[in-house]
Amino acid sequence: MTQSSPFTWRRVVILLGRLILGLFLIIPGYLKLFYPTMAPHWRVGIALTYFALQVDSYQLLGPQAVSFVAHTLPFAEILLGLLLLVGWRLRIWGSLVSAIMIGFFAVVLRTYALHLEINCGCFANRSEPLNIWTVIRDGLLAALAIVMTLLAHLEARKPHPWAAPQKP
Repeated sequence: MTQSSPFTWRRVVILLGRLILGLFLIIPGYLKLFYPTMAPHWRVGIALTYFALQVDSYQLLGPQAVSFVAHTLPFAEILLGLLLLVGWRLRIWGSLVSAIMIGFFAVVLRTYALHLEINCGCFANRSEPLNIWTVIRDGLLAALAIVMTLLAHLEARKPHPWAAPQKP
């Protein structure tokens, strides 16, 4: 009577996706809130105002929408990143992260296609021009989010190997 391993290629991809995407959400979210070059007198409000300028540089949203996105996105990124790392309700949060990553990719692709020379704003603490590498990175992260979510949905249909009934 052999017991099957819980580590299949699907579960490894899901785990790696959770770790990579979780960190790629938590770190930029944190940096957008606590912009480190403003030390020693940083204020979250100042960092969010600076991030609002970066959001506005994409020329996509109106002033009130820019303010809303700039003041909610960092908190949402941190929360979703933590939920991915924990792995609780992965199908729900993975679907939401996939939608957000596709949105990020679409906005970056649009901006790159319009040849706007702006700062990406992805990692608030450094000057990162929006270029082809930003588009490729965001495309790969969106693809990883989609694959991770699809695999999480497929794995949820099967019983866990350790919980499967034993044959006599």
